[in-house]
Amino acid sequence: MDQLFTTDNLVSLFSLTLLEIVLGVDNIIFISIIAAKLPGSQQSKARKIGLLLAMVVRIGLLFVINWIVGLKEELFAFGGYSFSGRDLILFFGGLFLMGKTISEIHGKLEGEYESLGSEKKKVSFSSTLVQIVLIDIVFSFDSILTAVGLSNHVEIMIVAVVISMSIMMFYARHISIFINRRPTLKMLALCFLIMIGVLLVAEAFDVHVPKATVYFGMVFALIVEVLNQKMRKKARPVTLRGPSERVLPPED
Repeated sequence: MDQLFTTDNLVSLFSLTLLEIVLGVDNIIFISIIAAKLPGSQQSKARKIGLLLAMVVRIGLLFVINWIVGLKEELFAFGGYSFSGRDLILFFGGLFLMGKTISEIHGKLEGEYESLGSEKKKVSFSSTLVQIVLIDIVFSFDSILTAVGLSNHVEIMIVAVVISMSIMMFYARHISIFINRRPTLKMLALCFLIMIGVLLVAEAFDVHVPKATVYFGMVFALIVEVLNQKMRKKARPVTLRGPSERVLPPED
């Protein structure tokens, strides 16, 4: 047991925890957007159960780490590309994420305007959890395969998952409120999810995009949107002087 508390292992624990938090941000965004379709009384419960299931899935997969690594072995080849079990999971998971996100964007652009004044379409709690579990599995494969390169101890990986998920559970509500109260930010988050879905499909075809580049682009876009939000708050009505004097409201 004392061998687990070496300096190298503590550094690995810290690095893995940060990695799990960074890789879990897209998971929180997905859970927040999906849970927002539930009645207000069930949203917090769905977020907590969703992240708890994500933690259980990741810990469970860590116990079969050798099987997961074995999924990288080639199963078949098609059109000049070789596919493994991991590739198939990433491919179908990416398609699911893109399909679900595009459906959400379509609902924002079309459905919500048509349903003004009518009841919001009801979504069952169980179907929401099923969607969360499916996407948790896809995101878990990516984070676990990355974690294997940072530590050889399953115990360290499990502690990192528990710590990171506990932190995300604490901030999930705040992130959810922040996103869902800002329509343009929510649309940006949905676009992030589409990009992640595209990257998962690309990974299935052995097209590797540096994650640092992807996350830099996401952070940059987020900073620009936050600055836009602040500018909108400070905007004041503009008065046009002339024969037909009128006041223009601030731009949306």
